[in-house]
Amino acid sequence: MRILGVMLALVISGCVNPRSEAATAQALNDAATEINGLRQDMGQLQMDLDSLRQVVAKQDSAIAKITAVLPR
Repeated sequence: MRILGVMLALVISGCVNPRSEAATAQALNDAATEINGLRQDMGQLQMDLDSLRQVVAKQDSAIAKITAVLPR
C-alpha cells in the first residue's frame, strides 16, 4: 500500500525535482528488494515446516510400531 501511495503522489504532483524522483525510485527499489527477501524467507519457512511434518510422521509411525509390540 505504501508503494501505491508513493506512486499516487508522483502522479498528482506532476513535475517533480529530479532528486526527489531519484529518491522515490530508490525507495521503490528498496521496497522491491525487501519484498523479494520476504518471499525467500517464506519459501524457506515452508520447506522447514514440510521437513518437520515428515519428522513428526516418522516418529508417529515409530511410536505406533512400538506400542503395537508392547504387551497390554
